[in-house]
Amino acid sequence: MAKRKVQRRARKILGEDPVALVWCEIGKPIPVPPKAVHRAAGKGRLKPGHPWLLYVGGVVFFFIVVPMMLVDKLGDVLGGQPASGEGNSTRRATPSGRPANDPTSAVFDGDWNLTAGQLLLRWYGHSPNPKRLVLLARDRVCLAASPRRTMSPTKADDFRTFAEFSSGEARIEAEPGQPRGYATFRLRFPDGSWLELARLAEPDDADHFLRTVSA
Repeated sequence: MAKRKVQRRARKILGEDPVALVWCEIGKPIPVPPKAVHRAAGKGRLKPGHPWLLYVGGVVFFFIVVPMMLVDKLGDVLGGQPASGEGNSTRRATPSGRPANDPTSAVFDGDWNLTAGQLLLRWYGHSPNPKRLVLLARDRVCLAASPRRTMSPTKADDFRTFAEFSSGEARIEAEPGQPRGYATFRLRFPDGSWLELARLAEPDDADHFLRTVSA
């Protein structure tokens, strides 16, 4: 659960205790917008920053793990065993069970000119870190981010809000009873646009958040 200093920071920002809060991320890459739309929004970054450890991990994966996998698969072929996965359907499913080509697996509604699209165009401009804090107050929803490239959701107390919506300007939709680890929720706006968020951090905060918005 979020530490007291996170709660204190949230209280200072909201001017009241949050009804619920949760750190989350965009679960899939942001689609590439039309060049004119991206340019009009300031040509902000559309991908999060990556800590150097990820690059090290990538190097290890491609130069050590991949060759070992290839050698292992070659041994299976020479031994007369079918390669793993052979004969399976090429249509793969996402961890949530949705087909990978299912349009319902989109990040947002698809209209860059509406509220969700405009929010996405500036999403990573507020912080290179992929995590965002959603704060629920009695009459509004706030989105906040930490300026740091790396952070701990339980300890980060330097976050600041970059968007605030009244209860009439945004509502949160979530299905109850979602499996932990795959839970998602949507921010829906009056213009019909929506944004899906996933990778909810801290089980206690996530469970309380989902119970609150599903009530």
